[in-house]
Amino acid sequence: MGVERIPKLLMRMSLPMMLSMLVQALYNVVDSIFVARYSEAALTAVSLAFPLQNLIIAFAVGTGVGVNSILARRLGEKNYEDANKAANTGIFLAFATYIAFLLAGLFFARPFLSLFTADAQLLDLSVQYAMICMCFSLGCFVDITGERILQATGDSFHPMIIQAAGAITNIILDPIFIFTFDMGVAGAAIATVIGQWVSMFLAIYYVRKNQFVQIKMRRIRPARKLIKDIYVVGAPTIVMNSVSTVLVSALNGILIAFSNMAVSVFGVYYKLQSFVFMPVFGLNNGLIPILAFNFGAKNRKRMTTATKYGLVIAVLIMLLGTIIFQVAPNLLLSFFNASDEMYTLGVPALRILSVCFVPAAFSIVLSASFQATGHGFFSMFVSIIRQLVVLCPCAYLLGALIGVTGVWLSFTIAEVFGLATALIFYIWLYSKRIKTL
Repeated sequence: MGVERIPKLLMRMSLPMMLSMLVQALYNVVDSIFVARYSEAALTAVSLAFPLQNLIIAFAVGTGVGVNSILARRLGEKNYEDANKAANTGIFLAFATYIAFLLAGLFFARPFLSLFTADAQLLDLSVQYAMICMCFSLGCFVDITGERILQATGDSFHPMIIQAAGAITNIILDPIFIFTFDMGVAGAAIATVIGQWVSMFLAIYYVRKNQFVQIKMRRIRPARKLIKDIYVVGAPTIVMNSVSTVLVSALNGILIAFSNMAVSVFGVYYKLQSFVFMPVFGLNNGLIPILAFNFGAKNRKRMTTATKYGLVIAVLIMLLGTIIFQVAPNLLLSFFNASDEMYTLGVPALRILSVCFVPAAFSIVLSASFQATGHGFFSMFVSIIRQLVVLCPCAYLLGALIGVTGVWLSFTIAEVFGLATALIFYIWLYSKRIKTL
């Protein structure tokens, strides 16, 4: 990571991650595609439960990002003892966080979801889906931590295999559990967690074979200083993704006042946009260890070159996504067994919402610099400003003034504010920390 040409290195590190994140996007969408064919109520239930599912991902990815950044920096500094401790501490944190979500699923899933619907059937379906995903989430936590450990050592190929295995398992099992066993949303959740556990076992296997870190049961214990270092970087990512949970919950509350279909359309959009955003997040995941390694090695030129290439690639991906959403919204909605009502509401929604893609590309790539240099809280502030300070109030006010279209318009307004904030933080970071390397 310190000598290979940046374009080649970025592609080698990021392309497998981009492909694996596309697979992850497919993972997320398949449940909705199948449950939409089971019933409209099932699709709405999965959409209502999505914030809790997203919260699991928030904590798993946040902890993984922290482990990734610390491990890559320690390897760049040739501090192999702390690198091993960081990897083992990451596995410990995965188990500890799972216990917290197991308890949350058992005691808080129903009270939380009851805030958003009084429909007894809809509530029962959403609780079924959420509780299964939360109570059996160990696979998700260990899988994502293992993948981030591999990425930090320069291995971006095996994480792709790990993701693909889980997604394929989920795709195969979804129709069996949902339709053959007639389990509906519960079947979709069971297929999801089985896929996650398949990924977990593969992640453990490949991490144990990795030559740069040593994971052993007797070493899986907390190292207080490293936990602090991990969460200095990872906590902002957790907050950022948790803010998304708050955002989706708030928007579900706003949209359900218009109709259940508005909630379903938003849920469909959130699944579809992952096919655009996930490759950029994959690019970001490949970029972070490159930036972290070269920050530790004090190589400014490689850091700035990698950031420039990352921005160009991210914008191109987002631009392609915008074009697809503008040209073929009917086709995208057809995957979800769309009714006439969904087409009427969903076609203009997808076109309006996709305008926010390109501004988001800049914010996502710049956040890699924040996380790689130990300034992950900048990413957190950008996310809070974009989603809570701007998006939620705009969605509420514009929704009240001009209807559901105002909710869709608020996304682009928020991304513009997020981009401006990210640029301000990056200019400070470059002048104070990167330029002086």
